[in-house]
Amino acid sequence: MKYAVLDRGDELSKQLTEKLHYLAGERHLQRDEKSPDVVVSIGGDGTMLHAFHMYQYRLESVCFVGIHTGHLGFYADWKASEIETLLDAMASPDTALHQRIVKYPLVETELVSVDGTETHLALNELTIKGLNATLVARLTINDEPFEMFRGDGICISSPSGSTAYNKSLGGAMVHPSLETIQIAEIASINNRVYRTLGSSLVLPKHHHCDIEPRKNQVLLVAKDHIPLQRNDLLSIRCRVSTRKVAFARYRPFPFWNRVRDAFIGSQID
Repeated sequence: MKYAVLDRGDELSKQLTEKLHYLAGERHLQRDEKSPDVVVSIGGDGTMLHAFHMYQYRLESVCFVGIHTGHLGFYADWKASEIETLLDAMASPDTALHQRIVKYPLVETELVSVDGTETHLALNELTIKGLNATLVARLTINDEPFEMFRGDGICISSPSGSTAYNKSLGGAMVHPSLETIQIAEIASINNRVYRTLGSSLVLPKHHHCDIEPRKNQVLLVAKDHIPLQRNDLLSIRCRVSTRKVAFARYRPFPFWNRVRDAFIGSQID
């Protein structure tokens, strides 16, 4: 099996990376940064997002696994103290019996400008904000006019990303087995002059939402916190991507257990 490692860059994560390479060599795993079968993320969820974007060109042939070195990472199954157990599972000749691949939906967005169209994928979310003023944008769903939005911005999240920024905006947490995107408002303006829905929308696969910002707005567009600022956007189309991200589950870790451990804690009276 070929593997690659991406770490957060702090001292503990770098030490774990060196330890992982040493232990992987003992187990005859092959280090391959260009065409790995498994990418190991050491750090937190931000490190996993970085790994995803670094290897998204290989989504159809690579899977990810996370080791967290700080607070519990939502995408990380393993603790630093469990690194040998993880590598034993990766190196086992019966890996296929121990490894369960789960695939999560992604957000796909098309940024349309006078220069053409750019397509982007997000593991967690894409956000659109007015940089120096309120965002004003027309929303259409499946080519039907829906609303004229006014507020700080709009967040479009995947099901796995529904537990991130979307949650802080009051959006619903969605199980990643559901192929959906969620559109959440960021501080919308609602009064007798301006009116938006005021709650998040969940769109299924094969539906799309177009966001058309008012002309001459200075926008801050970002995917998974990576800036894509464009001041000449004509529209942004959002949908569930036909591509998915794969995670290697060498042991069970149900989604709702992740939610409980991340936000509630394991001790329930």
